[in-house]
Amino acid sequence: MQLMSPFSLKPFNTFGLDAQAKMGFVLNDEAELDTLRGSAWWSDSQPRLLIGEGSNILFTSDFDGLVIVNRLKGISVQETADAWLLHVAAGENWPALIQWSLQHQMPGMENLALIPGTVGAAPVQNIGAYGVEFCQFCDYVDTWHFADGHRQRYSAAACQFGYRDSLFKHELHDQVIITAVGLRIPKQWQPVVEYGPLKALGEQVTAEQIFTAVCELRQSKLPDPTLLGNAGSFFKNPVIDAGKGQTLLAIFPNAPHYPQADGRIKLAAGWLIDQCQLKGKTIGGAAVHRQQALVLINDNQATSDDVIKLAHYVRQQVGEKFNVWLQPEVRFIGATGEVNAEEAIA
Repeated sequence: MQLMSPFSLKPFNTFGLDAQAKMGFVLNDEAELDTLRGSAWWSDSQPRLLIGEGSNILFTSDFDGLVIVNRLKGISVQETADAWLLHVAAGENWPALIQWSLQHQMPGMENLALIPGTVGAAPVQNIGAYGVEFCQFCDYVDTWHFADGHRQRYSAAACQFGYRDSLFKHELHDQVIITAVGLRIPKQWQPVVEYGPLKALGEQVTAEQIFTAVCELRQSKLPDPTLLGNAGSFFKNPVIDAGKGQTLLAIFPNAPHYPQADGRIKLAAGWLIDQCQLKGKTIGGAAVHRQQALVLINDNQATSDDVIKLAHYVRQQVGEKFNVWLQPEVRFIGATGEVNAEEAIA
C-alpha cells in the first residue's frame, strides 16, 4: 500500500478535470483496507471517497480527505443446472467483463456492453441500457465497512435497486467499499431487442449480434473520454406521471417515450435537449456534444464551474420548453463528499 499526499485526481476522472485529494492510494488487495484502518493515516472523522475509473464523477472542488481507487481483480465461476454464477472483484473493468462472458459462452448481459466504469460501480447506479439493468443479474454485493472493518454480503433484494438507484446511494452511502459482486446469468437465453435501435435486428438474433450492435450504437453516440473528456450520459432519462405525459405528448407527439410498469412514462433526455437546439452550446471550456446532446464534454480545459453552469443552462432550457426538469446522472463530489447534483445545477 502506497499512500500519496497530495493525490492527483486528474487520471481518475474521465472528465479530465484537474483536481486533487488530500491523500489517496490505489487498492490492489482487499487486505490493504485492514492495514489502512490500523495505520496512523486512518481517521474516522476524515472525508473518504471510493472511486473506480471515475467515469460517472464530476469533481466540483479539491477533495479534503482520503481517496481510494479500487483496482481489485479476479473472476471465478460456478455452475448450476440453470445458471452460471460469477463472483467478480469490484475493480474489474465492466466492458471487459461483458466481452469476457460472451467469449466464455455465457450470453445475457450483452445489452450492457461498453458502459464505462468498474464492476463495483454497477450496483451503485444500477446501470442499465437498451432495456436491461444490472439488477436483473445481481445475486449479491460484498462490502467492507468503514466503521469497524467488518465484511458483509447484501442480497440483491437487500440492495433496494431502482432506476439508477440503490441502497449504496442512500443508507450505505460513504459507509462501505464494494469489494465484489455476485452475478447470476441464466442459461436459458432470451434476446432483449425491444429498445428502438435494436428492433431492426429481429427475433432470430444472436447474443453476439446484439453485442456488436450495442457497441456500434454507443460508439456512434458517446465520445471516447481518452480523446474528449466526458462522463457519458450526463442526465437521467426523466420519468413523469401519466397525466403529465399525455399532456406533453399531445403537444409533442413525436417525442420518444417508454411506458413503465407503474403507469408512468419515461422520456429521452437527449431528445428533449436536442429539441432545444443545444448541441454545440458552450460555457467556458465545457460544451454540449455536437453529435449527442445528452453528453457534456470538456472541450477546452473546462473547470468544474464551467460544467455546472452549462448543466444549469441545459436544465433551464428543457424545463422552460417542456416543464420537465432534468436530474444529473453524474455524481457531484465536493470537498467533503458527494453533494446533491440536482441542487447544484438548479
